Amino acid sequence: MPVITRDQARHTETPAGAMTTLASPTLGGAATALWRVRMAPHAAGPEHRIDVEQIWTVLDGGAEVTLGAETLTLGPGDTAVLPAEVPRQITAGPWGLTAVATAAAGAQAFRAGETKGVVPPWIA
Repeated sequence: MPVITRDQARHTETPAGAMTTLASPTLGGAATALWRVRMAPHAAGPEHRIDVEQIWTVLDGGAEVTLGAETLTLGPGDTAVLPAEVPRQITAGPWGLTAVATAAAGAQAFRAGETKGVVPPWIA
C-alpha cells in the first residue's frame, strides 16, 4: 500500500486559494485525486465546470457554491456532490474555508466560455 507522507504532498497557490494535493496519479499512482483547499474570507474561485463529478467536504469555515442556477450554503461537516459539466463557482464565507475535495484523476477544468480544458495541478 503506497503511503504519501506529509513531505511529499504538493502545494499549489492560486489567486483564489491554496490547494494541497494529498493523493493523485503523480503522488503514488492514485486513480482518484484528493486535495485540501484553503481560501481566505470571501475569496472566490473563477466560474468553471469540471468534466467529472467532484465531492467537497467542509472542515472549517464555510462557502457558497453556485451550481448552475442554484446556490448552496455549506458549513463545517457539510458535503456537496457537484455533478460533472455543471458550471460552478465557490466563494469562501466570512471565516474563510478549509475543505477536502476529491475527483477522478485527470479531471479537466473549463473556464466559463472556454472549450479547451486543463488538468489542475492538484488533480494531476
